[in-house]
Amino acid sequence: MSQVETPAADLSLSRAAFGRTTLLQIGLLVVCVVAVYWHILIQLAGDWIHDPNYSHGIVVPFFSAWVIWRERKRFAAAPVEPSNAGLLIIIGALGVLVLGVFGAELFLSRTSLLFLLAGLAVYFRGWRFFRAALFPWAVLFLMIPLPAIIFNQIALPLQFEASRLATGMLGLLGVPVLREGNVIQLPSISLDVVEACSGIRSLVSLITLATFYGYLCEPRIWRRVLLVLAAIPIAVFANGVRIMGSGLLGQYWSPDKAQGFFHEFSGALIFVVSLIALLALHQALTLSLRKFHARPA
Repeated sequence: MSQVETPAADLSLSRAAFGRTTLLQIGLLVVCVVAVYWHILIQLAGDWIHDPNYSHGIVVPFFSAWVIWRERKRFAAAPVEPSNAGLLIIIGALGVLVLGVFGAELFLSRTSLLFLLAGLAVYFRGWRFFRAALFPWAVLFLMIPLPAIIFNQIALPLQFEASRLATGMLGLLGVPVLREGNVIQLPSISLDVVEACSGIRSLVSLITLATFYGYLCEPRIWRRVLLVLAAIPIAVFANGVRIMGSGLLGQYWSPDKAQGFFHEFSGALIFVVSLIALLALHQALTLSLRKFHARPA
């Protein structure tokens, strides 16, 4: 006597088959995307490893994946409303990829991957799903090195600003100092504030950490934005303090100490101090707003 399957059993079987089909489709899509962007991803990973200005980039995709995992219930609850507009975004992203490859512009090639991911999300899941995933998607831009022309436009002003700040602080401490552009002249040493000393490395890293910290510890979006913006003057000022410290070491101890180990060690120390200053700013902001809301009307 044959066993008759119940409608509930049929439904569970169809759901299982649908789940396997969906996973297979997602797997094939991932393989296709990786195959197209394989060499671009390898070059990007090489920049993370060999370029100290972007060593933080290796952490960014893991953080983004963790955010997606943490918010998985919210993503699952988002209504599935596929949009053909996603197809236009996909075509545009592939066009940007072609321009980047033939124009030897790595920034275009790398950002095209992010726009492709956005287009796939909109095409298969809809705008509401993409809106829910906007933060972990936008964070991925932090892992992509800036084009050289933009990087230099940022680094050069930072060099002059760091030189100006360090010169001003040395003068306040009574140290005879003369600045010529980005070169600081002291009686015992001459400090050339080159690109590596511009502070852009700590600036980019601190902005990235401020983004992570804001997401983890601050529910209000405007406060998160404020923390990211505050990271800029904190990093610039801290770098000026670092160069001032190198000048003091060179003037009152040894020029070799200023240019050697203590110069590198002070960079790590100042970055930690900058991070502490950012955390202190957040706590001060939280306490001040709490007191403001607690005041009687």
